[in-house]
Amino acid sequence: MNPMEEVIISKATLNIGVGESGERLSRAMNLLTELTGQEPVKTFSKVTNPEFGIRKHQPIACKITLRGERANKAIKMVLDGIGNNLKESQFDSQGNVSFGIAEHIDIPGIRYDPDIGIFGMNVSVTFEKPGYRIKKRKIQQKKVPERHMVKKEETIKYMEENFQVNIN
Repeated sequence: MNPMEEVIISKATLNIGVGESGERLSRAMNLLTELTGQEPVKTFSKVTNPEFGIRKHQPIACKITLRGERANKAIKMVLDGIGNNLKESQFDSQGNVSFGIAEHIDIPGIRYDPDIGIFGMNVSVTFEKPGYRIKKRKIQQKKVPERHMVKKEETIKYMEENFQVNIN
């Protein structure tokens, strides 16, 4: 196989939406640090929504971006928590996959800690092929041609081979 056609994981993003700042958000950040060994960043609301009690620019969630071996480890860990089952609808046309886990204590090896509580999280995995740098570089930025884009079928095949995922 041509090495330029090989699908690789660009990054994995773990996100915990809390909906409020304060104690719950700091506990969610502690949980992400404990799971990954990396410091998360806060994400801020874009609009004011009085029904939910959210003001614009208020911290309401936290996320962490993982690359390389840490990304593989985190994806495998969360997939074990949902029984290695994904739906075909969770893959988008650009070859990315997003899925969630209802409670972090479903992950094997994670025990309930009353100081932290229970949080659900979303995981988004971004795939790319070698050569995608041309769309991110500063000088002579170009578009990645359609024939070189990651397709949904390639991502499904990658997840089945590397993570033993069952697609429903």
